[in-house]
Amino acid sequence: MRSKALLLDRDGVINVDKSYVYKVEDFEFSKDIFEALLRFQQAGFLLVIVTNQAGIGRGYYTEEDFRTLTTWMTEQFEAHGILITKVYFCPYHPVHGVGEYKQDAFCRKPNPGMILQAKREFQLDLASSVIIGDKESDIEAGLRVGVGTTILIRNGEASTATAATFTVKHVGEAAERFFETCK
Repeated sequence: MRSKALLLDRDGVINVDKSYVYKVEDFEFSKDIFEALLRFQQAGFLLVIVTNQAGIGRGYYTEEDFRTLTTWMTEQFEAHGILITKVYFCPYHPVHGVGEYKQDAFCRKPNPGMILQAKREFQLDLASSVIIGDKESDIEAGLRVGVGTTILIRNGEASTATAATFTVKHVGEAAERFFETCK
């Protein structure tokens, strides 16, 4: 049996995007994130994070800094009864990367590498899965591999055309809209 997943970008979706967040003291969970993820989890979705982390590639922080924050973040979710199945990250940047991190990697969204890796590892049914992101590159990555529902969080940006299934203001609204359409 294939699993369905909620694929989540991190900055701007799980946490407030404050540009290159890598310290616990700078991490602020987004509005309604715990309630929304619990709702998806209870509906049988695996919770998978797929995040570009160009701050590593640019030399702003290290992979170890990222892992330390990720461990803390997943522990906060666990304290709320939420299991993050896996966190995938892409540290590369094709233009601003430094040294080995300067590359146009298949894992960097809008490329679907992280999603395809999750599909292989967890036998995901992407057509039954959902991706939530705050950039068109998140939506494009999902569309390239047939993710069934794509949700764009606007975070105060002016409304422009998008290929996303829904456009919302925060992850709580994303959960509401998704589950309304599933009735």
